[in-house]
Formats: sequence, structure tokens, C-alpha cells
Amino acid sequence: MNFENILDSRRVLVGVTASVSIYKSLELIRMFQKAGATVRVVMSEEAKKFISPLMFESVTGYTTLHLDSESWTNENNHIGFAKWGEVAVIAPATANTIAKLANAIADNLLLQTMLASKAPKVIAPAANTAMIEHPITKANLKMLSLCGYETVEPCSKRLACGDVGNGALADVEDIFLASARELLKDDFWRYRNVVVTGGGSIERIDDVRYIGNFSSGKMADSLSVAAYILGADVTLISSKTHIKTTHIERIKFESQSELAEKLDKTIMSAKEPKRTKPTLIDQKQIEVLQKPPYLFMASAVADFVPTHKTDGKIKKEQIGDDFCIQTKKSGDILASIQKEGIKTVGFKAETDGESALQNATLAMQKKGIDAICLNVLGGNINFGSDENEVLFLADSFSRQIDRGDKLKVAFEILELAKKL
Repeated sequence: MNFENILDSRRVLVGVTASVSIYKSLELIRMFQKAGATVRVVMSEEAKKFISPLMFESVTGYTTLHLDSESWTNENNHIGFAKWGEVAVIAPATANTIAKLANAIADNLLLQTMLASKAPKVIAPAANTAMIEHPITKANLKMLSLCGYETVEPCSKRLACGDVGNGALADVEDIFLASARELLKDDFWRYRNVVVTGGGSIERIDDVRYIGNFSSGKMADSLSVAAYILGADVTLISSKTHIKTTHIERIKFESQSELAEKLDKTIMSAKEPKRTKPTLIDQKQIEVLQKPPYLFMASAVADFVPTHKTDGKIKKEQIGDDFCIQTKKSGDILASIQKEGIKTVGFKAETDGESALQNATLAMQKKGIDAICLNVLGGNINFGSDENEVLFLADSFSRQIDRGDKLKVAFEILELAKKL
């Protein structure tokens, strides 16, 4: 996914500690920079055993803060760095650093900087399974959560020590997304439940063939990621998804009927809080109940489905030269779902530019939805393309969203959806 310029001119402070996964922090820094952010690094003395400060300086273009580079004649000290960063990200964070942070121990420059920083903080632990699963480490992470730290949970895999289990540094994109969320979260979307559907339905003819379409699911992916970054709790129901982030709940569907069933259950649960942080239990429950959830129906559902599905594989010898598939009209999910208490935005793709607006207006009225995103296919805008342009059409206003990367378009759609 293209994150170019979403963090334009933002200031990201990255803290690194002594873990074999420290090399991934270089990839994380590059991701921040590609998104337009300026990055500075503070490192523990033990971390210098793994990577030289010069390596971070060559990547960031700024002096790395450590014991030998600290200066009180400029801002290259823990107070200067603490005031500079708009978000502070510790990746990787060792069990030792986690324990000291949880108890406000500041016996190195990294810890001093974090203690002095008032910026939102993201921490990505990395340690041996026994260390990360130790009750005291868990208690320390809970304490940091109570103090406002956002933890990007480690993942399970073969560790550098040879053990297999929990403790590996989270995927770099997950750390990036959590950090971007801290910088860009919007009070309107904060804690709001958002449901997105995407991809085309698969209507089976037999066990190896189906009726489908060319929908890639990329627009739904972009909407899900944008909504998460803006602070929402997101559920993506898709037949095709290219995102792997653990921050977004993903539900797979295949057929039109399966989507209808899963969407109905998801909408019901979307009207209640799904997750709470210890410091925000009452606040979040109140905010979620006061904020109606949003549904973005970006999936391309079949208008007709086979009347009968054949078990096994139909042999061509059995059907002769002609093969007629009997179909029936499928149900209209968007028109039939329970929309009370939820804001609903549909998507409509058209190939005839002359009748597209009229068709979209009629569809919005017929389906009883709050808005519809119309895009006219043709040229470089087709199923599977990385760019899109849409007309956002609501009862009281309409707005053309110019052609751009689908993530950029998704942010603009979400901004307009706030007016519904």
C-alpha cells in the first residue's frame, strides 16, 4: 500500500534497544520517511553492540542521540529530543527497557528521553518467549498501557535463540500503522466502529468453476487502513484482501449469501464496544454508544447466481457442445440489511458515463443509504487499478474526488462521510 505523504512534515522519534531485531528499525525508519516524516533516533548503549549510531545517522540524516553524542550546547540531549518528537516509538523494546519504563527508571538516555516526552508513545516488544510471557513483563506492559503507551504485540515464530514461540518483533507495517494512528487520529472516528466490505463474490457452478467479477478488493483495503489510522475500530469483510495487519479484524466471505449472513452479524456487534484499554473503559463505552457505526459497502456482489450448484466437477464430455447455466436474481444486500442506527455508504461502478449519475442517484434512493461513491470505469480506472476517482453523492451535497492513489481517495471519502 502506498503511504506516500500521509505523515508529511511530522516528527517521529524512534528509540532502539539491544535486540537482534534492531535491524528492522532501519526498515521502519525508511517507511516513516517514505510517508513524509522526519525521523530522529535515540539508542541505549547496549544497542550500539548490534548497530553503530553512524548507521542510523546515515539513514536519518540527523545525529543519533547516545552517551557519546549528547550535548547541552544544542538540542542533542534527552530534553531536546523529548520536546522535538510528535510521537515516540520504541522498536524494538527489550524486557529490561519495558520493566524500567514501567517503573520510571531513567538510567540511560533512551529512558530519560521517554520519561521527559509528553508525546504519545508506541512500544513494540521483542524478547525470548519466556521473558515476554513472564508475569512481571505482562504486568509491566499493562502498567505502560495504563500510562497511555500503545503496545504493538509481538508475534510467534522461530526466534534468534532457536526457540519457537511468542516474542518476535511485530511486523514493521503494524508498528508504522500504530504510530501513524497516534499522529493522525481524528476525534470523530476515534473508537467508532467501522465495517468495510470488499472484493467480488464467488458463486459456485461446481467445485472448480464459479461466476465472479474482477473486483480486487483494493479500495476496501484502503478504506479499512485509512479508517484505522484515523482512530476507528475496523472490521473488513472481504473475499480478496491484500492487507495482513493485525490491527484490522478480517472476515472472509465467498458467496453473496455468505456475505449477507456475516455482514448482518457484524453490524449487530458493531453497535457495541469491541475493545477497551484499561484507562478508557468508561470513556470508550460512552463514546462508542454515542457514535453510530459506519458501513462502507465496497464489495462487488453478483447480481445473479446459479440456480443449482453441482457437486464435484462437471465433465465437458457430459455437456456436449453447448452449456447453459441457469441463474436466478440474487438478493440486494444493501437494500435489505438493517440500517437503523448505522450510517451506510454504498459504492457503484458504471461503464456508461452518460447515465452513471442517474443510476447512482436511483440506487441510493432505492437502497435507502446515506451516500454512494460513484466511479465510472474506463481508461486507467478499472477493477484492480491502484488509483481511483469517485463522485461522493449524498442527499444534501455531492463532491468530486479527483483521481489519486486509493489510500488518498479513501481518506477523502472518510472526511466527506463525517458530514452524513
